[in-house]
Amino acid sequence: MIAALYVERGGVYLGLDGVDPWDESRDARLYAGPWPVVAHPPCERWGRWAGEMAGQDNGCFESALRSVRTWGGVLEHPEASLAWPVFGLIRPLRGGGWSAAGDGIGWTCCVEQGHYGHRARKATWLYAVASTLPALTWGRSDPAIRPRPGRDPKRERRIGAVQRMCRKERRATPVPFRDELLAIARSAAPRLPLALEAA
Repeated sequence: MIAALYVERGGVYLGLDGVDPWDESRDARLYAGPWPVVAHPPCERWGRWAGEMAGQDNGCFESALRSVRTWGGVLEHPEASLAWPVFGLIRPLRGGGWSAAGDGIGWTCCVEQGHYGHRARKATWLYAVASTLPALTWGRSDPAIRPRPGRDPKRERRIGAVQRMCRKERRATPVPFRDELLAIARSAAPRLPLALEAA
């Protein structure tokens, strides 16, 4: 069994055998194990434009990180997430590949969801605690959304493809990417809660 934390109601994690989805109707901060997790904590307060609200997510990222460290699995957040430095995680390499996260527990990487069916590149950072870390499709993807003809190319790059999508489409996880994340979580070795390991 895998616990899918902070997932969309009616999204790609619902109705799957072996997956316990925690959508908005359940408070994923209360997850107490025992299964490995795939965590998609809210990202709006950790982005480049969060401003004075940066980090004010009611403890969602911290809880998701603790769940991955405790039970194993993987956490997904947008590239350049401000949560990485706040929680002492080392930025992953932009070109791809897994590298030590700097906490002595997990590994981190940067991968673009465009390789897995998202219409934009949607560069994403992963933090994983698992027995097996797969070789993902690394490097830049080829987005399906193209610059609009007749528009200023500099403005188009600044706006970006993701900003031209509706909120639901931006947030969506492509099924092939979901399957990669579930595979990482399934490879997580059973872990004792950190409090018991320290005892």
